[in-house]
Amino acid sequence: MRVARVTAFGGPEVLVTAEAPDPVAGPGEVVVAVAVVDTLFVETQIRTGWGQEYFPVRPPYIPGSGIAGTVRAVGEGVDGDWTGRRVVASIESGAAAELAVAPVESLVPVPDGLPLTTAAALIHDGVTAAALMEITKPAAGQRVLILGASGGMGTLLVQLAKARGAYVVGVARGERKTALVRELGADAVVDGAVRDWPARAREALGAAGADVVLDGVGGEVGLSAFPLTATGGRFSAHGAPTGGFTPADPREAAARGITLLGIKDVQIPEKDRVRLAAQSLEAAATGHLRPVIGATFPLEQTAQAHRAIEERALLGKALLTC
Repeated sequence: MRVARVTAFGGPEVLVTAEAPDPVAGPGEVVVAVAVVDTLFVETQIRTGWGQEYFPVRPPYIPGSGIAGTVRAVGEGVDGDWTGRRVVASIESGAAAELAVAPVESLVPVPDGLPLTTAAALIHDGVTAAALMEITKPAAGQRVLILGASGGMGTLLVQLAKARGAYVVGVARGERKTALVRELGADAVVDGAVRDWPARAREALGAAGADVVLDGVGGEVGLSAFPLTATGGRFSAHGAPTGGFTPADPREAAARGITLLGIKDVQIPEKDRVRLAAQSLEAAATGHLRPVIGATFPLEQTAQAHRAIEERALLGKALLTC
């Protein structure tokens, strides 16, 4: 089978297309003929060697952990009815391949009529966005500030927060991205490329600030957003495409009654991951949730996909097709 392989830590050029043996399903596992592979910004960071304390992977390895495709074979103890079914699954590694092995308990059936590209776009971001809604609990009339609102997960958060009746302020960079966030239903959009964006966000939020801040960016951007959190609010620092998670001061948060949440709060158990993935797929199938797919790349162009993600050239997500 064809795979994309990271040969060493480094830039996108370390990604090559190679051949690998076809995998075999073990007990409790299935082999999926992969049609679409999800890609995440964090995977480009892992490829450079970043985040070893969180992601202790060493080259050579096959990147990716989200697949959409059709079950080709089942292992011992797995119901044969899975064979031929369209599914998504989150696996530990090895997604960027024509065939991948997944534990049967990780499989989520794809609703009839839902394209596998749409399903793949929700494997990770749909699950995490839904989990963030459950954790931060934005309510009708509350004000929600979303950083990185034009990204794969940010676009979903805008829609989910609006569906809960929240007043949503999105932050994105540039005219194309701010226009997308506005189209998705944000009540106010702030261009994060302008120097005084925190002041503009404050104006949009009102004097009290945001009841919920969803920080998918991290670094200095997240630090600039932290003061915009209302007293008694919730601040989720779950993203780090800037190179680090927002180092919000726990003492300041405690003094203002702010609940601080981080990447550990969205390490979702398998049972909940399957539940939230099914929920996201159903919402997409019924037209209540729309993932934004900026581009799809064939497996042989995995390096180009990583480069496009790193350059922030896309609206929404990048996917690989096999």
